[in-house]
Amino acid sequence: MMALLLALAAADLPTTPPSIDGLPLGGLPPQSLPARGCAAYLFSTGKTRTLVAMASAEAGALRIAVNGVPADLARSTQIGSAGYGFAATTTYQGAGMSATLDLAVQNRRDLTQGAVIDQGSLRLDRPGDDTIILPLAGLIGCATQTP
Repeated sequence: MMALLLALAAADLPTTPPSIDGLPLGGLPPQSLPARGCAAYLFSTGKTRTLVAMASAEAGALRIAVNGVPADLARSTQIGSAGYGFAATTTYQGAGMSATLDLAVQNRRDLTQGAVIDQGSLRLDRPGDDTIILPLAGLIGCATQTP
């Protein structure tokens, strides 16, 4: 039994892809639910399906990985309302780039403390590089509210 546990502990964990479908965007490792507020966990919908971005509503931040380097971008503008603290369109800036998220949020009775993002896109603009637009889908998860 102990040998089995040691073998499992030594096994390689799945790695995140450094590139999604040949793009400079890469996958993110698992992300934690925020202590307060809600977060959107956004997955690529193409050939390579992986966690590509996490947006935090309360912190106003977007985490992505570009060229294998994780980057946290700060929210700069918002247009419309998608629910759960997110706008329908949000622009984030930082690390020499800007990213725009477009989200369509759907409430479902079978989900508590969250919702489904059935359609979305991430637009990444970097000076001197091509603009990238990646279709996304995902889930919104919210921290447990305590009285």
